[in-house]
Amino acid sequence: MPTPINRTRAQESRAAIQQIYISMRHLFIRGGYKPLGVSGEAMIEALMVLRPEIYGAIVDPERLELDGLLYVCQRLPQGIEECRYIRLITREGFEKSEFEPVVPAKRRHNCYRIDSEQMFIEMTNGRGDIYDILTHLTFLYIEAEKIRRNSLDAKERKRRDWLNLEKIVQLEEEGKEFDLEVATTYLSSILGRTFEETLDAVHRFQNTPKVNSLFHIAYWLSKLSIEEAREKDDREISFSAALREKIGHHIFGEQWAANIKSFLSKKKWLGRPIHIISSNPHSVMNSLFAFAALKEEYAFESLEEAATTLSHNDNAALRELVEQYAAENGMYSIEDQSGTNIAVQIFDTTKVKAELLPPAIKWNAAYIEEKKPLILVMDYAFGEQAFEVMDELLRPFDNGAGKSPMNVVSISIMGKAGILEGGKGDIMVPTAHVFEGTADNYPVENDFCKADFEGHGLQVFEGTMITVLGTSLQNKDILRYFNRSSWRAIGLEMEGAHFQKAIQAASKIRKSISENVTLRYAYYASDNPLLTGHTLASGSLGDEGVKPTYLITTKILSRIADS
Repeated sequence: MPTPINRTRAQESRAAIQQIYISMRHLFIRGGYKPLGVSGEAMIEALMVLRPEIYGAIVDPERLELDGLLYVCQRLPQGIEECRYIRLITREGFEKSEFEPVVPAKRRHNCYRIDSEQMFIEMTNGRGDIYDILTHLTFLYIEAEKIRRNSLDAKERKRRDWLNLEKIVQLEEEGKEFDLEVATTYLSSILGRTFEETLDAVHRFQNTPKVNSLFHIAYWLSKLSIEEAREKDDREISFSAALREKIGHHIFGEQWAANIKSFLSKKKWLGRPIHIISSNPHSVMNSLFAFAALKEEYAFESLEEAATTLSHNDNAALRELVEQYAAENGMYSIEDQSGTNIAVQIFDTTKVKAELLPPAIKWNAAYIEEKKPLILVMDYAFGEQAFEVMDELLRPFDNGAGKSPMNVVSISIMGKAGILEGGKGDIMVPTAHVFEGTADNYPVENDFCKADFEGHGLQVFEGTMITVLGTSLQNKDILRYFNRSSWRAIGLEMEGAHFQKAIQAASKIRKSISENVTLRYAYYASDNPLLTGHTLASGSLGDEGVKPTYLITTKILSRIADS
């Protein structure tokens, strides 16, 4: 009799990720599924085996996961809890319709509420975005089933707490007042949470823009779940034919890259040294121009002080002032028309006033005058989308009469990542990217090293980074394996392997850019998924993120301008 194989939790988790990944690809090709049908149940089972850290108490049969629910609701369109039918689409002309787009608080895609029961979600960011959405929806349906079970008695009758919640939601929709603490008491019973936990969550949902109240979300999730269980009025997720046809073919990335190279060609800049930076769309602009733009109103002692002031919500006028000054002094903004939702800024370094730069930036004026480098800043890509946009950007520009390659001198990737040692705000310098779930490994000849960031009050780690399939498909068992095994991983992110794959293809295979292109990768920690309460669901970095963001940015700019 064969000896039974005892798999570790890490092995079980990796198998669950593979099952989820394969199931989602199958359902996408098929064109749709019912979340509580056979296919949907398989995904639910796999997610329950995986038990992602970001979804906290997902396996608890009664207690609702409140942090995870808020995290998911910020990444799904407002009102999706009311919709029985969800359809993922590509760019199909709705932007020209009279439907008002609904944009999630933390994701850049247009969504359209077609009627009271149906929501369309526009997917132009690649497969990774689709997998992320489907994982979030699966979590939502798991939590909806918990609320349904807590809302019904042994004879499947609606409990008094649920009926009172229904009245509360009606009052809320009519704009009438109700006793918050009484309402929270009803809600806490349905959510399987204490009064204190529920009241805290109610306040957090109330203070989060583009997210409905916790009363509203809990009521509608349970309402549709009860109706499906009783009346067999199934919820459905489907994929449009156009989406299935276009995904994976670089249609949006090609349009995005052509727009950028067309701009450079018209300016006769394709031959100038080009330094590509993947980062947020404000840190480079602020680093180069905030001191100069605000010198009359503020006497900032450091770039960190200026950046912290600009990051506050009530300083929109100051941010506009910096942007206007930048536009007048060498910054060109290229608006995205393709649907990738990746904004681009191009900086002509010859227009930058070196004497007005912050002390943290080393600026070799003679080098700038001689070489006239350009800086091309692209906003963050999402997962697999990183390969699409970088692959297309690095191809030669075809103007119809011939192909003109860009003179790409360096590529710098700055991003947020989960850290496996240290805490929020600390810095990671990768030496390689390992693509989770595949045999793909990408060593990096990184121009940055650990010593470049030491001495600034932050912990710095150097080593392997794991490129994961999705933010939601991680748990402590897998992450500990990567961290403690011979991989010695220091962190996890979603784009590194995809960027490196595109760069290697362009430099070593297609020869469309130099083999000697300088690469710089550095990440700052947005969370530590190995520490309870420090996952992405625990909230954003806030002011904690300013120091590492601008430390990495100024290091990149100094390398570009002091070569």
